[in-house]
Amino acid sequence: MDERRLEELIKEKNYITIKKELDKLNPVDVAELLEPLELHTSLLIFRMLSKDLAVDVFSSFSVDKQRDIIGLVTDRELKNIVEELYFDDMVDMIEEMPANLVKKILSHAKEEERNLINQFLKYPPDSAGSIMTIEYVDLKKETTVKNALKHIKKTGLDKETVYTCYVTDGNRKLEGIVSLRKIVISDEDKTIEEIMDTDVIYVNTHDDQETVANVFKKYGFLALPVVDKEHRLTGIITVDDIIDVIEQEATEDFQRMAAMSPSEEAYLETGVFTLAKHRLPWLLILMVSATFTGRIMLKFETLLSSVVILSTFIPMLMDTGGNSGNQSSTLIIRGLATGEITTHDWYKVLWKELRISIVVGVILALVNFLRLIYIEKITYIIAAIISLTTIVTVVCAKLVGGTLPILAKRIGLDPAIMAGPLITTIIDALSLMVYFGIAATLLGL
Repeated sequence: MDERRLEELIKEKNYITIKKELDKLNPVDVAELLEPLELHTSLLIFRMLSKDLAVDVFSSFSVDKQRDIIGLVTDRELKNIVEELYFDDMVDMIEEMPANLVKKILSHAKEEERNLINQFLKYPPDSAGSIMTIEYVDLKKETTVKNALKHIKKTGLDKETVYTCYVTDGNRKLEGIVSLRKIVISDEDKTIEEIMDTDVIYVNTHDDQETVANVFKKYGFLALPVVDKEHRLTGIITVDDIIDVIEQEATEDFQRMAAMSPSEEAYLETGVFTLAKHRLPWLLILMVSATFTGRIMLKFETLLSSVVILSTFIPMLMDTGGNSGNQSSTLIIRGLATGEITTHDWYKVLWKELRISIVVGVILALVNFLRLIYIEKITYIIAAIISLTTIVTVVCAKLVGGTLPILAKRIGLDPAIMAGPLITTIIDALSLMVYFGIAATLLGL
């Protein structure tokens, strides 16, 4: 079913066919179809869905849609949704809801769940604890394989994943992990202790979600255990949750690289003044900092008035420097984000960027020199000034673009800050100083 087909059936009020066709679809696809519909129409169709499908569709709705649905459904319907939602989905939903709806949701949760939700909400917003779930399969090491399989069959239906089981002691301390595959193929009389893996990769409840994402990318896990300071198993993070985190972190980096304050709100759903507020601070900073280039040009006003042709090549040199710096900063920021580069690699980055910049700078300068002499018919001395400036500017730009993100990471800032607009502003001032310095020296002014 597509949107057009759904609209036709709604106009015909053929809700029986709608229900039959939606029941065959994936919950995510159903949510995409219902999301843009008028609220009462989408609620009518939502109420027609089977209980299990309705819960999965609800968890796939946007926060705004969830808020609207909660505001209109009956207490009984809300109770069914709350009871069937996975715990981490419920916590994520509550974090985005206004206080009156949170109170309504919690009133339908069991006391034990309410206590756990309150505990989860106390974790820092971007920590491992805030995105984990408590719905995992735990086993004891003295349990036999036979009894472990019975336990998994009995409890697995309500768990987010059964592919990895977690072995804990009486105090919930994490002792090992064992895969469902290993349990299935092992002798049923063996104990879990005999087949479990004690070399467990885990994260702490207060670890940053970006750190968690890097662990997932490094090891390719489907799920990762989360422990507290006493090494007690607190929950697990599944790969579907970390994909959302990776997308969120990538979006934040793109926004910072474009000199904007990060925002999780959808572009079309964000107000004009809110978007302006996110963009203005950096634009003001960059505008004020750009006055340095004007001051530099003012300082060399005599030189420019004596050799007017020098001013013609200022945009080219500034663009070349800015582009060179952006190339380096983009690669280094990406390397820092993926863990390929660490702050301890600064000297390796410096050495590599130095060699790259010399090669690139010399080739650009040579091409530029020949163009200026044979096409532009510029004098040799002016062509030499511009070509030498090109080499020095490219070298400086690539060194600055390669090291500033590492410096930012070292002092606890997001490396994405040291990108695009900021690098360009710095390199613009630097290239002008180099240009006028070389010109003044070679021309003797």
